[in-house]
Amino acid sequence: MASGHSSSPVPRPGGGGRDGIYRKDRRDPSPARRRPVRSLPDVCPKEPTGEGRGLCDGPSVVAEHDRWTVYSSKVNLPAALNDPRLAKRESDFFTKTWGLDFAETEVMPSFYLPVITREQFGPYLQETAQRERSRCLTVVHLYLLNVQIFLRPDFALDNPGTFSAVLPWSHFTSAGGKSSRDVASSKLLQEKLSHYLDVVEVSIARQISLRSDAFFHAMSSQHELQDQLQETQRAVAVLRGRTAAMDRVMCQGPLRALRTALTRSNCVRLHNKLKLMAAVHQTQPTVQLLLSTSEFVGALELIATTKEVLQQELQGIHSFRHLGSQLCELEKLIDKMMVEDFSMFARSDLSRSLRDEPHVLEKERLESLVFGLLRQRKLDFLDIYSDEMIFCAKAIVSQVRHRHVIITRHVIITPDQMRLMTFPQWFELLENVFDSFLLFLQRIQATLSIIRNVIQEVLDSNQKNRQLEEEAVVRSGASQGPEEASSRGPSLQQGEAELAYLTHEGLFISDALNEAQQQAAVQDQSSRSQQGRTEAGGGDWSSGEQSLMSGESVMPSELEMNRVINNIQELLHAASDVSHDRCVKVLTARDKDGSLERLSSAEFVCLSLAVEGFVRDTEELCGRRSVSLRGTLQSQANRFVHRFHDERKTKLSLLLDNERWKQAEVPAEFQELVNSIADGRISLPERKTPGPDDRKPAEFLLVNGQKYAVVGTVLLLIRMFLEYCQCVNDIPSIATDMLTRLSDFLKHFNSRSCQLVLGAGALQLVGLKTITTKNLALASRCLQLVVHYIPIIRSHFETKLQPKQFSVLRHFDHITKDYNDHIAEISAKLVAIMDSLFEKVLSKYEVKAPMPSACFRNVCKQMAKMHEAISELLPEEQTQMLFLRINASFKLHLKRQLARLGVVNDGGPQHGLVVVDVAFYSENVLVLRSLERLDLNMAEIWEQKR
Repeated sequence: MASGHSSSPVPRPGGGGRDGIYRKDRRDPSPARRRPVRSLPDVCPKEPTGEGRGLCDGPSVVAEHDRWTVYSSKVNLPAALNDPRLAKRESDFFTKTWGLDFAETEVMPSFYLPVITREQFGPYLQETAQRERSRCLTVVHLYLLNVQIFLRPDFALDNPGTFSAVLPWSHFTSAGGKSSRDVASSKLLQEKLSHYLDVVEVSIARQISLRSDAFFHAMSSQHELQDQLQETQRAVAVLRGRTAAMDRVMCQGPLRALRTALTRSNCVRLHNKLKLMAAVHQTQPTVQLLLSTSEFVGALELIATTKEVLQQELQGIHSFRHLGSQLCELEKLIDKMMVEDFSMFARSDLSRSLRDEPHVLEKERLESLVFGLLRQRKLDFLDIYSDEMIFCAKAIVSQVRHRHVIITRHVIITPDQMRLMTFPQWFELLENVFDSFLLFLQRIQATLSIIRNVIQEVLDSNQKNRQLEEEAVVRSGASQGPEEASSRGPSLQQGEAELAYLTHEGLFISDALNEAQQQAAVQDQSSRSQQGRTEAGGGDWSSGEQSLMSGESVMPSELEMNRVINNIQELLHAASDVSHDRCVKVLTARDKDGSLERLSSAEFVCLSLAVEGFVRDTEELCGRRSVSLRGTLQSQANRFVHRFHDERKTKLSLLLDNERWKQAEVPAEFQELVNSIADGRISLPERKTPGPDDRKPAEFLLVNGQKYAVVGTVLLLIRMFLEYCQCVNDIPSIATDMLTRLSDFLKHFNSRSCQLVLGAGALQLVGLKTITTKNLALASRCLQLVVHYIPIIRSHFETKLQPKQFSVLRHFDHITKDYNDHIAEISAKLVAIMDSLFEKVLSKYEVKAPMPSACFRNVCKQMAKMHEAISELLPEEQTQMLFLRINASFKLHLKRQLARLGVVNDGGPQHGLVVVDVAFYSENVLVLRSLERLDLNMAEIWEQKR
């Protein structure tokens, strides 16, 4: 029976039994004979190492059959079922064997079976719960007791106590001095167990007898199967021998050739890799060499390329594990070096002599630095240049001052001593300062233009590259079709088709060989390029701008580039503002004691022209209107205008206070001044060298063919308001302020002349006995001359004002009205003088002989004196209009006197006498010059009859 339960014999060639049947060894295997545990082989393919085996390490149909074991299997069933990449491993396993239809499906519940719930078992569970709980507690108690025995540290079955506790029936044995009753019970138990053993053996024999046919049939089938396996083994051995012969004759040579080719490819790749490692190893010395020649761009490009090679081609190389961090530190060092070098370049370029040419030295160095800073995204390098620019701008004034000391051989000039210089000396120093700052700004503009050009070139190159890439994508998409894509695959030749079936660790050898050759060619080319760059000692890296121009991602974005360009323009504006601020300090240092306010008109005009020229040049150069220097000039101009106006107003007051209101001779220079005004030149003529002048002064001033009898103050007044106009020509920014002051100046002349003549103020100031009609007529004519020039002055100022400032021109309208009113008052005063005379004389008139009466003789005499006083001063039209008004006043007083005397137009004697006096009056008036055609209309003296 024991043989019936033994394992079935398994045939195994090469030993294990004499009959070739493998039998299990029942001996306890010793450690020496035990088979060593072998790990499962790697399922991933490996590259050949060039040793003796290589391609034949896996399963081979030509190798000796007795060398193959179960451990040579590449994939076993647990590995296939436990593949972690498959979501449903069981489903994939069974469907791969029995088809896609073999899958787990949901079984529909039967309609004939009721649904059983847990609640339906509730009553039964309640009835049996108490009984089951008691039984379970008893079982658990017994189990715990046994467990305690088995868990003892001194547990051993050879111990009688332990044996008795484990087997409770052992106390029925006769050992231990028990009673005869216990011995009898023990014998009874042994007999009972023997009976049970017999029953079991009889049952087993009966079962074997019932299945004897099937058992013996199986045994005979087993022997037949062993015979068939032996025949199969012999056939397989013959087949293997033939296959081994085929392997030696037909396969080993080609496989050796393929193995050699693959080995050569691996050697080439290894050689290229070593050359690439050698080139990478020379990176740091090459970078040091490039940095020694300030080739920052080339060094950065070399570092970037080396880091890319380390990440892609040489990743995992143990000897280069620290090279990446070293390159990063070296790149940070280069960043600091570039910043320091740029700062040194800016300092040296801005601090050198402004007279040197060209404007920018070491242009290539500047371009290289800008490219490197852009590549490293150090976009704040303009702040460094701005700081250096401000520092150098502060030193320009001191440099100009010291150079001026050397040239003029004066003592050292401090800012406080600059106020002790004469205006020509100080003005020469100021012009030198202006020239130096203009050269300074030109140098800054040239430097910033180079920086702007570099950035613009990068932007243009990036745009071109994008366009080329887009065009290439469009062309490739249009030209490539499905037939062309399908024709790109390599066509297998007849021999290659057979070779493709030979596998090497899960890959086709032909595919592996082609891939290896392609990778070797690409790596060989890249390593040669890398080695060439390294051996050139930075020759290619020095032109790193070309790689930067390719639009790589290391460069800033287009938005950042445009922001830098805007910052360049702002920096140029800042340079202009700084230059203006330094010039303002020069002006304020001079004006601390009011020196600029004491300048003459010509000196201030020179200063204003120099400042305006500098401001205009800087605006054209920098494209920005700076306000600091212009504002300082404007404030100085306002103080100058105030002083200028006060001086001329005071001078005019002194002239008027000393004016005796007599007709003055007109020098030839004033006549030329008036003529130049008539020609449209509203400015002062150039000063002529003093010398003998044979031209005699004229009696009248000719203006557009009219004679003007004027006083000396008016001649100077003309020159003074031309000085106002000249200041506006030289300093257009003060046009508004100067117009206001000129208006006040003209108003002052009008009001002061009114006080002196009409108000008789000249009697006390210059000692005149009385204000004569000639004084009044002369004052009126002077006022008329000023009124004549007011529209000309207005037109001149209108050309200097902005359209929004035209509202201030209304001052001239008010001045014209005031002057005309003043002229009308003088005319009324002349009439009033004669009116009072007529009233006084005619109040004593009596109609009696002799005729003409003394009263009329006195009136005619006074009329002749009046005409004589004003006829040479006033034009003919004004004289006629004045005498018409005087004649009207005379007729009015005569009419009143005749009415008082009761003389009427009745043809009587008194009427006749009055007619004789009136005829005498008319005759004497009409004989006066320019009054011949005057219509006196003396008939109005008689009252109309009712």
